[in-house]
Amino acid sequence: MAKRGAKLKAWLGPQNCRWNAFESVQFNPTIELRNGTDVIWQIPSLPKAVLFVAHGCDGRAANFWDRSSSCPNCIGLPEERLLVLHALARKFAVITISSAGRCWTFREERLIVKNIIQWWAQTHNLESLPLVALGASSGGYFVSALATNLRFSSITLMIAEGKFDQMDITVNYPPTLFVHMPKDSYRQQKISEFIEVLKNKGIDAAEVECMEFPLSPSFLADRIPGMNQTVSAKLFELFQVKSFVDGNGYMKKDGRATRWKEALRECKNLVLDKSMVQHVQEELNLAFAYHEMTSLQSEQIFKWFESHLN
Repeated sequence: MAKRGAKLKAWLGPQNCRWNAFESVQFNPTIELRNGTDVIWQIPSLPKAVLFVAHGCDGRAANFWDRSSSCPNCIGLPEERLLVLHALARKFAVITISSAGRCWTFREERLIVKNIIQWWAQTHNLESLPLVALGASSGGYFVSALATNLRFSSITLMIAEGKFDQMDITVNYPPTLFVHMPKDSYRQQKISEFIEVLKNKGIDAAEVECMEFPLSPSFLADRIPGMNQTVSAKLFELFQVKSFVDGNGYMKKDGRATRWKEALRECKNLVLDKSMVQHVQEELNLAFAYHEMTSLQSEQIFKWFESHLN
């Protein structure tokens, strides 16, 4: 267990994190409509815990699962899908729920999600297992608030400082891991403050810092299912020619602020499947490391969960 307020070792790059690193684990999700929203879940054999995952703004449950006959509308974004595969490989049952609107809200929606999770756990005889949660960005704020309504063994807040300045924190609040990107200095400062708030209540809290890393010719092919090495290398070459990356391969700007899609349209000898644009965008954001979902810290995240199962 990490000591209170500790900085867990940060992972600096995506080595050995290929999209197919979990060939022994297969996606086989079930999709349901509950309270007007999508609920997508999968239970491994002999599950040891339950993980609820909350997406960020503009996200949805379908982002966490590969497209398949059982989930034809799923899109399997690179970081989201790898987080789920990590969880299933470690015998966590996984439930993902779509927010009602673009981002999560914090009143009625908290009760709706609480009821969905409790109904689902009871239906599948999982209510005796430890419950943990991970939320990213808007989902991180949501999980921090939901933890006052639902008993979690521990939680992880990703690229979110939580709503701790708007809540009454009791000694029963769950151990909290902050996975964040220090390049976002405002959020880093708030996380440092809130770790102290939690520590002063006797609550275990720690942080993992996610740093920028350089792109390479094979990077996108290593991270995105269906992306071949040739297209990956040509994209990297385009980024070099357009000076989107520096001499060492680091993104000069966040992916959202980089005009790579316009450059791609102007490039006559390179065609990217439209279904992969969002996937590439996510990986460019991740490499810049300002604000993006990340699976690179999965080992630290699941060790945190596993060290607090009760």
